[in-house]
Amino acid sequence: MHPTLNIAMRAARSAGKLLLRYVDRIDTLKIESKGRNDFVSDIDRAAEAVIVQELRARFPDHAILGEEGGAQGRGDHRWIIDPLDGTTNYLHGFPQFAVSIALLYKNELECGVVYDPLREELYTAARGRGAQLNDRRIRVANRASLDGALIGTGFPFRDHRYIDSYLGMFKAMTLATAGLRRPGSAALDLAYVAAGRTDGFWELGLSIWDCAAGVLLITEAGGTVSDLSGGKRHLETGHLVAGNLKIHAAMLDLLRPHLTEHLQA
Repeated sequence: MHPTLNIAMRAARSAGKLLLRYVDRIDTLKIESKGRNDFVSDIDRAAEAVIVQELRARFPDHAILGEEGGAQGRGDHRWIIDPLDGTTNYLHGFPQFAVSIALLYKNELECGVVYDPLREELYTAARGRGAQLNDRRIRVANRASLDGALIGTGFPFRDHRYIDSYLGMFKAMTLATAGLRRPGSAALDLAYVAAGRTDGFWELGLSIWDCAAGVLLITEAGGTVSDLSGGKRHLETGHLVAGNLKIHAAMLDLLRPHLTEHLQA
């Protein structure tokens, strides 16, 4: 097994175990607002600390970028951590959240883990070695068109500059597909595309820790990911479209007419 992936898996499981310990004790957590509709709790910080401890023990010279702890260290290797993707879900007892960990080497994704502790589903990928769900190889769906497709998405709940563009996209995609799903954890949404549970996904304004691991899962599962223009700035811009080659192209065709100037920047 890829050595860094093995450590990431262990760290994700450790964080997931901690999340489960408090899932029925939400009332004991201290919750703060980081911004509009953006919350953090003691459990987010504690889970990130568990992950960082595991990674630091094995890779003391690697840099780390965590959602809660920010950037630590410098170097060619950089871990990207979201200790609790779907915090709002978690704090409401809505059973859709995950741990997401990815490793960048010179800005190229090397390995990624998305762990759903409630379902005990561990999605893993290493560059050039495929993607797995609990050690079973996974592939993106082979659907050839949006007709009958099930598409995942995420609402722009933090940055309302995107709302008008998004609503146009939402309408166009609703009319062209069998249905849209918005469970509330981008990391799991992307993992579901990799596993063929949904045919595609798009969202605006994601942070790199929301999607880095999921992006690698999809590409290693035979899919493709881009920004809204079809380029490769999705980790930079946070505007992301994913699916197999045909679904991805069809989604881009539907979404492009709704791009505004600030989404194309």
